[in-house]
Amino acid sequence: MNIVLATRNKKKIEEMKKILSEIISQTDINIFTPDDFQQCMEVEEDGNTFEENAVKKARYISTCTGLTAIADDSGLEVDALNNAPGIFSARYAGPDADDTANCKKLLHAMEAVPDNKRGARFVCCIAVATGDSIKTFLGYAEGKIGTALQGKKGFGYDPLFYPEGHNRTFAEMSDDEKNALSHRGKALKELQKYLKETGILLKRD
Repeated sequence: MNIVLATRNKKKIEEMKKILSEIISQTDINIFTPDDFQQCMEVEEDGNTFEENAVKKARYISTCTGLTAIADDSGLEVDALNNAPGIFSARYAGPDADDTANCKKLLHAMEAVPDNKRGARFVCCIAVATGDSIKTFLGYAEGKIGTALQGKKGFGYDPLFYPEGHNRTFAEMSDDEKNALSHRGKALKELQKYLKETGILLKRD
């Protein structure tokens, strides 16, 4: 079976493949990305929710390639900022912003917020599309925003996010530690459970 991960974000692709490694190793599945299909264009993320954006990306890539597509839309919701940056997390500091610029803007916005008001959560919606058939899975990681960048691993806001009950940021954790706690890890595990239960993927001999 062939599946397309509907993203061009190399770090996200790497993370998704690692989280899905168990089911990949147990099934006849080949993983592709939109870069393998020149006819597929960029998808404008103009939805009002993570779910709308994930569904739009998965549906377009599935239609474009004729294959099952798995799309992710995720972001950070900060309590003190009325759940901003939310669906605009990747472009919080502007349409061409990188992770560093986004983190710096968040630190600036939070500089006067006391420790007990720095609650936040990562949210992820995974959408899987096969033609007109769409299924979505949500994952959440509760935590708080730090006051300085900590750690060199991960991507996005990982150096600022302390998951609940931990004194290290996602960027200070190993891949396995982060994936066990992360929003994306939880959503993709729900997807794996669904794929196994429905028998969509054929097991290897």
